[in-house]
Amino acid sequence: MNRESFAAGERLVSPAYVRQGCEARRSHEHLIRLLLEKGKCPENGWDESTLELFLHELAIMDSNNFLGNCGVGEREGRVASSLVARRHYRFIHGIGRSGDISAVQPKAAGSSLLNKITNSLVLDIIKLAGVHTVANCFVVPMATGMSLTLCFLTLRHKRPKAKYIIWPRIDQKSCFKSMITAGFEPVVIENVLEGDELRTDLKAVEAKVQELGPDYILCIHSTTSCFAPRVPDRLEELAVICANYGIPHIVNNAYGVQSSKCMHLIQQGARVGRIDAFVQSLDKNFMVPVGGAIIAGFNDSFIQEISKMYPGRASASPSLDVLITLLSLGSNGYKKLLKERKEMFSYLSNQIKKLSEAYNERLLHTPHNPISLAVTLKTLDEHHDEAVTQLGSMLFTRQVSGARVVPLGSVQTVSGYTFRGFMSHTNNYPCAYLNAASAIGMKMQDVDLFIKRLDKCLKAVRKEQSKESDDNYDKTEDVDIEEMALKPDNVLLDTYQDASS
Repeated sequence: MNRESFAAGERLVSPAYVRQGCEARRSHEHLIRLLLEKGKCPENGWDESTLELFLHELAIMDSNNFLGNCGVGEREGRVASSLVARRHYRFIHGIGRSGDISAVQPKAAGSSLLNKITNSLVLDIIKLAGVHTVANCFVVPMATGMSLTLCFLTLRHKRPKAKYIIWPRIDQKSCFKSMITAGFEPVVIENVLEGDELRTDLKAVEAKVQELGPDYILCIHSTTSCFAPRVPDRLEELAVICANYGIPHIVNNAYGVQSSKCMHLIQQGARVGRIDAFVQSLDKNFMVPVGGAIIAGFNDSFIQEISKMYPGRASASPSLDVLITLLSLGSNGYKKLLKERKEMFSYLSNQIKKLSEAYNERLLHTPHNPISLAVTLKTLDEHHDEAVTQLGSMLFTRQVSGARVVPLGSVQTVSGYTFRGFMSHTNNYPCAYLNAASAIGMKMQDVDLFIKRLDKCLKAVRKEQSKESDDNYDKTEDVDIEEMALKPDNVLLDTYQDASS
């Protein structure tokens, strides 16, 4: 309602009451105006009524929501189900145009404005999280792996001779496949063991650059967030190598936005050397549904080139999800989540350490990994090769998700490349281990319940190994399970292994 509407309402209802309602609406509109003017995440989160008013105002700017609109094209924002329309707040046209995912659509001004605001808010949050000199970013409706592929394909036009990507090993399939899908040959650099940690072999990286020749290398593809005992790559040193040899540098920062240490590494790498783009997941960092990522960088024109490489229009769903989330949280709410995550990391570390010592195991010393932890499973592996995997399947059936057990000697072939010791990021790690991570949104009760169930499972596996009777095993658990959970069959083991990888 505008001023004329309110004035007309005064003929029906007491002007004092109407003016009060008008002022209430202005308070909502003031928040919206500040957002559009500043393009930054508000300090305090919005209430749902302000959010829905804003989204409704944007949606009615799209042609599919015009009263009396007559569409005669092949794509006019028609939706058969009203439930689908409501699910998307009637944003039907998506974002971008056929030549650029960041371009404005003439018949979807509201969706275009949503896209621009979302990218602006995400840029503000990346700066808040620690990468202060980032120049530009955009939300892309693809997960991390395909977003990395888009970066590689953009570099292809700049480096026509290149056919290799140098990649310090991390045992995660999507980042490896991102290079294969882009049509390049990954050159795997094995990590070096320093104490318990697996770290970047800088000498091997530089030697491979000299061997292959800089012109034939598309980029160095490094990683920040990862499963312990691997730790984030030595980004500063890699950035210096890239700057010295004139090689682009793409960083897989999948769930690194939530870690000040990961973001600091990116900031420092850009300061002392070269980082062309860094890619992060929306769902892992902002607690939204899977399907989106952020591509960011320090050179505005290069980030624009990547956005123009995306073919066709794109779904607005990931942008809408993260916009709603950030406006609901506000920058203070997001900073609170980051603080809580750090606290939960310390709490999880202490609790796992206590439990591991009770079973003659130990928490691996991985101080350079700010998110993931690993605890040895030596006593299980010494007795039975399948005991480690059995522990994993038992946790899985007890509804413990995210924990990974990593046995020794696993071999996996990915896109024709064979990895020995797969999941451990190296050919021969000294022991089997179990991973757990403190990610954004984790609560103390999650940690406590995990420790309780892990304790139960470790006891059960020990009893299985020692051939003791399970008759006295207390089955009064939070989740009722069958005896098969203690003796998983091959199908259950396969299910767990698929979930872990």
